[in-house]
Amino acid sequence: MSASPEAKFTEETVLWVKRHTPKLMTFAITRPEAYRFAAGQFSRLGFRDGEGFLWRAYSVVSAEYADTLEYFVVLIENGPMSARFADLQAGDTLLLDKTATGFLLPERFADGRDLVMLSTGSGIAPFLSVIQQPALWQRFERLALVHSVSYADELIFADDMARLAEHPLVGDYHSRFTFQPVLTRAHAAGALDKRLPELLRNGELAAALNMEFSPEHTRFMLCGNPAMVKDTFQALLELGFAMHRNKIPGQIIMENGF
Repeated sequence: MSASPEAKFTEETVLWVKRHTPKLMTFAITRPEAYRFAAGQFSRLGFRDGEGFLWRAYSVVSAEYADTLEYFVVLIENGPMSARFADLQAGDTLLLDKTATGFLLPERFADGRDLVMLSTGSGIAPFLSVIQQPALWQRFERLALVHSVSYADELIFADDMARLAEHPLVGDYHSRFTFQPVLTRAHAAGALDKRLPELLRNGELAAALNMEFSPEHTRFMLCGNPAMVKDTFQALLELGFAMHRNKIPGQIIMENGF
């Protein structure tokens, strides 16, 4: 006999909600004591919908050791889940699948010196969890997080990246970290202004990060919209990098952000 749907999820309380722009929001929910995930994985969040349910996967922003679970959501026009999230308030409840999943895990790389995380939009979420893991900083000599968005007001985590230097567990490693914003429809000081594939091909990204990309030393993680993931992966292939597989080590791990 299969388990009832209720046996596969818990009902959690929304602790806070922050709306950064009309389309971008973050929120946190209570974390069941038994809930486990690895930095880089995603949760399935849901709502009851009549006699059924609405479910969608969202990467966890929180560190593995955090007491609460934080998420980043981009609201989609006419999206059924987005409509629910648009009305979300502290004190509301939502459903949490008991099992986290996903393979966007830096520990899958067997070697490498520098880790470069390339993201667009909500694809930054898993990397915000990853960079809070002390073991990652002990493993790699240099870390870079690149976030590509359309306009400057969508860089909602820029201040968090600056405050990473004060993080009690990873702050001491901050000098080895670079956060690089990218704007594709605007210009701003300190931000690059082309799509990620072009920035890889023309060398601008490597120069901005003060890194020399090489298959020997550089490992790439990609997460974002499918077009970015596809095109950036192709650019990396052209530069001599290869997909990482369990039985065939490579330099690229990727996942669509939505």
